[in-house]
Amino acid sequence: MIKQISDEWFPVVDEDGNEISRAPRSICHDGKSMLLHPVVHFHLFNEKGELFLQKRSKTKDLLPGKWDTSVGGHISPGERVEEALRRESEEELGIKDISFQLIKKYIWESQRERELVYSFRGTSADIPSVNPDEIEEGRFWSLEEIKDSLGKEIFTPNFEKEFTGLVS
Repeated sequence: MIKQISDEWFPVVDEDGNEISRAPRSICHDGKSMLLHPVVHFHLFNEKGELFLQKRSKTKDLLPGKWDTSVGGHISPGERVEEALRRESEEELGIKDISFQLIKKYIWESQRERELVYSFRGTSADIPSVNPDEIEEGRFWSLEEIKDSLGKEIFTPNFEKEFTGLVS
């Protein structure tokens, strides 16, 4: 008997973030449909002004092994943006107590997908503890260390674009 693997469903949204339909992850990430689906990004800073980055698991379907935003994840159908931000922060880094502000909302397009990104920055009193099912490793980086590493193909392209707006 063949085991069925369930496919996660994403809301498909218009450019304002209004849900217009739903589609499975496999379709949203197939490089053909380019269905716009919403995600959250959270940039976690510590008291020294350092930014926590996660190294994506080698099992990820997109950009495995690349360093990326502190937290990143898809918004579930019917879920509010802030709910997704809190859920993803807890799932990926084990942090529950977060303070955050929206930086910007923008559309990111790669060869495989189109995302409506809600990008946040903030802090937490909790100490990050990476979820090994999601993240290979994580640590705080100085902004200088990040700047010195830009363009060297260790970060995701989306993080590099977002970082320039984060610190300018």
